[in-house]
Amino acid sequence: MTAAVSLQNVYKVFDKALVVNDLSFELQPGEMFGLLGPNGAGKSTTIRMLTTLTKPSEGHIEVAGYDVVRQRSQVKQQIGVVLQQISVDSDLSVWENMEFHGRLHHIPNPQRQQDIDRWLEYVELSDRRDDLAKTLSGGMKRRLQIARALLHHPDILFLDEPTVGLDPQTRRRLWEIIRDLNKQGMTILLTTHYMDEVEYLCDRIGIMDAGKLIELGTLQEFRQKHGEGLVMKQTDDRWDYKFFPTVEAANAYLDQQPNKTGMMVRPSNLEDIFVELTGRNLD
Repeated sequence: MTAAVSLQNVYKVFDKALVVNDLSFELQPGEMFGLLGPNGAGKSTTIRMLTTLTKPSEGHIEVAGYDVVRQRSQVKQQIGVVLQQISVDSDLSVWENMEFHGRLHHIPNPQRQQDIDRWLEYVELSDRRDDLAKTLSGGMKRRLQIARALLHHPDILFLDEPTVGLDPQTRRRLWEIIRDLNKQGMTILLTTHYMDEVEYLCDRIGIMDAGKLIELGTLQEFRQKHGEGLVMKQTDDRWDYKFFPTVEAANAYLDQQPNKTGMMVRPSNLEDIFVELTGRNLD
């Protein structure tokens, strides 16, 4: 089976600075993949290379079986992109934003109108179709971006921090939309700063730091590798973490301590492992 996304020994240099460093991984068709990393890790640059917005300095990238450098137009036909920045045209209506995108992709009528109606209904914006985009809330604008990205029926969807700055209720609604698209068979690559988002949505996870991929696998594989149990100890205003293979092993360690003040045991989570690997929180 051809990989939906394939990166092989990819490098990207900006102004003599190495931003992406020997990056290699694959996404299989229908997979939901989360790409994590601190600010400056190279996530957004990776997304830009995958979506043909910038060329790799070295290495080879294929998306839907097409080379992102030599076959840019074919790649663009296969992908939908929702970037972190709000990119809808504020002075156009919701419908006009969709119509403009449909024409750019040469979707003929009446199919174009049917698809616009379908996706606006899917993201619950049918009742705002005649409203100017600048009158929408942040969550509605993000839903419009998703509807627009889906209009030409892409096989692969790239989401670069799609829920940043949104309230918890709106984030959850977008999660359900993203999860439903994946259940329908769409391959999705997601970057985010929210650990709970990755834990809820993603089949596999890649963690980048300083341009390199430092960990790749499922959350359960991460926990098995780094430890499923955690002993936390508070010292002044900071917490120290100690990993154990199981929660039972962590409890056994705690039981042996003569002074248990400020100590507790809990299962490890993705954020614990992320901090252990990178030495810092996402933010």
